[in-house]
Amino acid sequence: MHLSVSLSSGEPIYLQIKEQIKIQILSGQLQEGELLPSIRHLAQNLKISVITTKRAYDELEQEGLVTSVTGKGTFVTGTNKESIREMKFRELEDQIKAIIKESRALGLTRQDLSNLVSILYGEENGS
Repeated sequence: MHLSVSLSSGEPIYLQIKEQIKIQILSGQLQEGELLPSIRHLAQNLKISVITTKRAYDELEQEGLVTSVTGKGTFVTGTNKESIREMKFRELEDQIKAIIKESRALGLTRQDLSNLVSILYGEENGS
């Protein structure tokens, strides 16, 4: 599992950690039953407070993405994965609708927007 934090991003560190782990779970990079690094180990690696790491893990557990087993660690669960994916999909739809509205206001055609998305999508994937 690869995580990084930015002290200058303006986003709380616990939220950065939580969102990165969530993305890795939802994308399948982290599988159901997989053991996450211990809170202390992750805090040490990222050079952050144990309290910050614990908050990220606690919030992931509240969302049903991980479960903590006393004396064994924190594991990825699969129980809430689909509902979170559906929620994220709806959020993405809303963002796309806003982009379409803004594109129309700028006078862009569907093809213009499609070309822009294709170019940017390719850049994101390193193409």
